[in-house]
Amino acid sequence: MKTEDKNLLERRREPITDTQLLLTITICIFVFMYVLAMVIWGGGFLKPQMLFDLLNDNAFLIIISCGLTIVMITGSIDISVGGVTALVAMTGVMILNGNLKPFNSIEAALGLSEGSRIVFALLTALLIGLAYGLVQGYLIAYLEIQPFIITLAGMFFARGMITIISVDPQKAPQSLMDILQTRIEIPFLGSPNKKGVMIPARMEIGVVIALVIVVLVFFLLRRMQLGRHFYAVGGNRQSALMLGVNVRHTRFMAHLLCGILSGIAGFVFMMHTGAGNATNATAAEMNAIASSIIGGTLLTGGVGNVIGTLFGVLTLSTIKSIVTTSGLRDPWWQSITTGAMLCFFILLQSVVLMRRRK
Repeated sequence: MKTEDKNLLERRREPITDTQLLLTITICIFVFMYVLAMVIWGGGFLKPQMLFDLLNDNAFLIIISCGLTIVMITGSIDISVGGVTALVAMTGVMILNGNLKPFNSIEAALGLSEGSRIVFALLTALLIGLAYGLVQGYLIAYLEIQPFIITLAGMFFARGMITIISVDPQKAPQSLMDILQTRIEIPFLGSPNKKGVMIPARMEIGVVIALVIVVLVFFLLRRMQLGRHFYAVGGNRQSALMLGVNVRHTRFMAHLLCGILSGIAGFVFMMHTGAGNATNATAAEMNAIASSIIGGTLLTGGVGNVIGTLFGVLTLSTIKSIVTTSGLRDPWWQSITTGAMLCFFILLQSVVLMRRRK
């Protein structure tokens, strides 16, 4: 037998990894649920726009879930992401409104147009996310303080800062929101209205940003040395240290990236809602953790896939849409079904991984 044929045969015999197996399960369950919703409930589920609406409404959640996936792969956690998202959204809306005096002074001194406020808002979002990532990453990685405690304090700090910046809800100017909420039309995925006129599916710019981040994070985790270090540290810190991995630096980078992604998520959230208030992104951190777990990321670390996280967000959103379509519009029904699905996926993961290790 030729050497090339032997290598091909060996690759075919390689067992599927835990990450690949959990990813496959997540995708299959999402497809099954969505097809079931199309068959039973029909209506909006039969239109391509329904899927795009799931993406439009959850673009910010996809981004913070990517950050949490990175952190959870290293065996850590970050529950400040929802607070950071809300703080960035509120700050961004106030900048667009011209209600933050430092930015007004800069704008007047440079003679900039109103549209420049979008750039200021984006830079501020990145700076807030970077600051959170630097501080929390340093405290967790180098001072070895428990991640839950540090990020809990970060969440409280962000929520408190929102009320200090502005007690009243804020609304961004419509002229700037028309720019930020520009939608991309996809004619070949449209559906006819009652008059038979074809209406193209529409996707927000925030979805494009979220999908680009998913691709970049996937490339980081699968193709770059830092990504491999994330898995090594999450799998076994002592073994990673013996292999020459800088565990502290790796954990610091995980939280730094999570902070930056939270800042971007806040800007995308502002693009979608155009509003800022103290209740923005409520329970977003819990939904992000749930999405990561449903997507196949283990809380114990060392296993996870950002593509699975994307499908985890879509699965969670589909469940909520099915509950609403079924007539159960009270918010506690969504909480009950989310909790039930989370328990189901954790149990499924445990059973599958337990059987593979026998």
